[in-house]
Amino acid sequence: MDRLLEIILHTDDALLALVANNVYYAYVLLFFIIMLETGLIVFPFLPGDGLLFSAGVVAASTNLNIWILLVILIIAAIIGNLLNFITGKYLGEKLQRSENYFLKKYLLKHLPKAQKFYDKHGGRAIIVGRFFPIIRTYIPFLAGMVYMERRLFLKNTILGAILWISLFLLTGFFVGEITWVKNNYGLIFLSLIIITTLPLVFSLLLKKKSNSN
Repeated sequence: MDRLLEIILHTDDALLALVANNVYYAYVLLFFIIMLETGLIVFPFLPGDGLLFSAGVVAASTNLNIWILLVILIIAAIIGNLLNFITGKYLGEKLQRSENYFLKKYLLKHLPKAQKFYDKHGGRAIIVGRFFPIIRTYIPFLAGMVYMERRLFLKNTILGAILWISLFLLTGFFVGEITWVKNNYGLIFLSLIIITTLPLVFSLLLKKKSNSN
């Protein structure tokens, strides 16, 4: 758990230290972080986009193999979505009816946003949702709740995982050796977090404005 918190708070330094200590442990930990971010609705705060970019940057200058990493993280993203889909299918309604304060206050409050996103994009929401923090944690859960056809879900899950992982991981890898990137990594990491959360922030502001009117 301490290692996980360190990666969340100090992603680049923590990854470099982890790889230097045990590269195989790095593969395993990165696998589980990506899987859990979309696999369980209690982990929407895990650093998906930034972590993928960081892993790519680290792979460019260490013995962390980018192609092995690409494959295992795509698998992790697929498994995560499938776990969340199954949870939504079999436990979704029960969880929604739960009176648990933590579930209602901090987790299930995001479900209406995911519902609106799903209604707008349909089956493509599984793919598009990969690029939106928090939303990507809830879309598979919601797809299970509404009994989305399994083949359609699996096809979109695989495609979405390939696109999402490849974009951020390979971008980090190919620009990771650029001097400016190395010197401004903290700024880039923060910018990624801001850029990927802007659509969600704007939607919340618009909803608040419409409610006030």
